[in-house]
Amino acid sequence: MGIGLVSYRCKNRDISFNLSQIERAMRETQGKADLLCFGEAFLQGFDSLCWEYEADQKIALENTSDAVRQLLQWTEQYHTALLTGYLEKDGERLYSSCMVLAKGKILHNYRRISKGWKEYRKTDEHYAEGKETGEFRFLEKSIMIALCGDLWEFPERFQTGGLLIWPVYVNFSTAEWERQQLAAYAKQASLAADNVLMVNPIDLDPENHGGAFYFKNGKLAGRTPFDREEILFVELD
Repeated sequence: MGIGLVSYRCKNRDISFNLSQIERAMRETQGKADLLCFGEAFLQGFDSLCWEYEADQKIALENTSDAVRQLLQWTEQYHTALLTGYLEKDGERLYSSCMVLAKGKILHNYRRISKGWKEYRKTDEHYAEGKETGEFRFLEKSIMIALCGDLWEFPERFQTGGLLIWPVYVNFSTAEWERQQLAAYAKQASLAADNVLMVNPIDLDPENHGGAFYFKNGKLAGRTPFDREEILFVELD
């Protein structure tokens, strides 16, 4: 199975631009990967919420939205499955979620269980976390998703003998990443799985240096450079 970890730039509150980035990756990699993965909240941008519910509910997207329907169409058009983080609206609740789409259908939808995605001193019950973790199967492989702080707060809930995909939004400086954080993230990943794929979007405001990383047995086995729009391709048996 071939997986592409896409560390591309996204813009906050600019769904059209972020969709164009997703299609760009799907178009340019057609036939090169079975699954393309994007970072946490990539579809809207991680800093798209203002923590006022009436405004934020207009940014969050339901699974039946035009944007999601467009993504589903592209999975058929480009013959490539897609995993992306997004800000989800379900009824009156908002979540930091991650969906997997393949062959025109939503294969899996995971809701972050840790609360670090939100300004929880300002938010009310409209801003919610999921309660469940769990694996799904894609091309006969067992896969689990953790979103950013999930793996720091609840590593035991993501232990798997399969593949763990870890979309994040983490804006350390490049010096911090190289000096200590890459090793720390690799070590933390090893608490849950032997094979972990982490992908971080690039953002200019606020600055996020992005990067895509393959951690194997707690060690860095592959990566893209910071601040460069690139895709890390990983082949897994």
